[in-house]
Amino acid sequence: MKIKMAKSSRHSKITGDFAEALVLYWLSKQGFECARLDHTGIDLIARNPHSRDRMGISVKSRSRYAGTENVSVNLPSESFVKARKACQDFGCKPYFAIVVDAGDSVRCFILSLSRLKNIVGTGAGMKYWPMSPRHLARYHADPKIIKFELRAGDVSWQA
Repeated sequence: MKIKMAKSSRHSKITGDFAEALVLYWLSKQGFECARLDHTGIDLIARNPHSRDRMGISVKSRSRYAGTENVSVNLPSESFVKARKACQDFGCKPYFAIVVDAGDSVRCFILSLSRLKNIVGTGAGMKYWPMSPRHLARYHADPKIIKFELRAGDVSWQA
């Protein structure tokens, strides 16, 4: 039986920092020149070594308790507007990275804002990135979504 562990008071901030560092690390490992920045709308800038596109990336992260791994990731519509504006200012193409720590895996999906809008819709208000097994299978089959996953075994700090 798994015990629901309490997260630290700073877990949301730590999760966001981890997700940004993880995406930055993975892009760098793939040959992207990239940097982290502190700007409204985007968290990272990266140059794709294959297409030479400059990407402005907004990183959205969530840490899920056991049993909530399939809960959608909420994406406020205003984050799309802010990302687009920042990318105009920096001469980048807008991208999103969605990082979800869910049980024994950390999943990351990187996609253009235009592809993201095709999946989550274009209406006003909150958008939802579904995480059901059916949707995960679709994301894995979609060549326009770059994805990677880290898997961990059971870890327990309890005696």
